[in-house]
Amino acid sequence: MDTMRERFASVVSRLLDDDPRLAVVLAEIGKDGFTDAARAHPDRVINVGIREQLLVGVGGGLALTGMRPILHTFASFLVERPFEQVKLDFGHQGVGGVLVSAAGSYDWPAGGYTHMAPGDVALLDTLDGWAVHVPGHPDEAETLLRDAVAAGDDSVYVRLSAHTNSAPRDIAPGRFLTVREGRGGVVIAVGPMLDGVLAAVEGLDVTVLYATTVRPFDGRTLRAAAGAGAAGAVDVVLVEPYLAGTSTAAANDALADRPHRVLGLGIPRRELRRYGTIDEHLAGRGLDPASLRERISGFLR
Repeated sequence: MDTMRERFASVVSRLLDDDPRLAVVLAEIGKDGFTDAARAHPDRVINVGIREQLLVGVGGGLALTGMRPILHTFASFLVERPFEQVKLDFGHQGVGGVLVSAAGSYDWPAGGYTHMAPGDVALLDTLDGWAVHVPGHPDEAETLLRDAVAAGDDSVYVRLSAHTNSAPRDIAPGRFLTVREGRGGVVIAVGPMLDGVLAAVEGLDVTVLYATTVRPFDGRTLRAAAGAGAAGAVDVVLVEPYLAGTSTAAANDALADRPHRVLGLGIPRRELRRYGTIDEHLAGRGLDPASLRERISGFLR
């Protein structure tokens, strides 16, 4: 199976052939995946070098000319380092583009904290109008990428990861997918957290929703799932592959007119000063199946 990043490069390279409005902007990282595309479209595959602020600035400039820019590098270099440019060159200028990140929260632990971005989605949440997709499988990444590119002039963030689920799901951009139904609470698994969540809740009487689009937040599906349980208060657990609590406010807003409790599970603010592997980071953050089961079952009524 190819990776999400490999799928991104192959899909976008084909889209460049079909749509003269598209342009890809890179900052060294990922350039090898676009070698053929750069040869075919030298004016629309632009590598600015290791200059992440310039990466975003060039993308914003292309958008001002009517192009649909697709920007790619690691999440820490795409959202965190050039955040002022994202805020001004896209938001303030009133233009849109597609930001496609890699490396996620700890995809490459050996790279250290400079290459980790557990706060990326929370940071984008401070801006208006950004859609955020978090696929859990390369097939889902392709679906969400195609939707993002076709989204007119909207601003879209696609968060790719080396952490994946074993199989794709039949997702619809913008909607949560009901994977299983129960009456003892609702667990929302975001992107690559689904496999671990399903293992964690095996035998528990809970509904599991699968979220690959987290902004806008699909409050309608959450409300429907909450209404399917017993009368009275509803318990909701959010399991996200980035900063814990990033979507708790959105869940609270969706259920504002009924009694509820929300538990946000994800990456704590405390830095884990270790290298290791993705699985070891999941365990260290309490996001492996055994830890998730203990935390979820301990919260549910």
